[in-house]
Amino acid sequence: MFKTALQNLRIIGFLEGCSFLLLGFTMILKYQFAMPKPNYVVGMAHGFLFMLYVGFVFWVGFQKKWSLLTIALALLASLIPFGTFYADKKIFSKN
Repeated sequence: MFKTALQNLRIIGFLEGCSFLLLGFTMILKYQFAMPKPNYVVGMAHGFLFMLYVGFVFWVGFQKKWSLLTIALALLASLIPFGTFYADKKIFSKN
């Protein structure tokens, strides 16, 4: 995609964060309006992007010699809504 692994991580983090937020919206469709299909599709995409994000965090973390705390914080960010956007501003843009 881009020249460096860090640039790829930033893009994947953005996409993963968007898919996480979209998953919240499709949960409403699934449980309030009995429309499970969008949740299935977005859930699969989110799961793939989540695994890709975790892999890239480890890859870039070891490549850039991040501390274990920094890697842990980047991983924790993927579990919190808007967390990957915050990680992009506070962790990824500094390196």
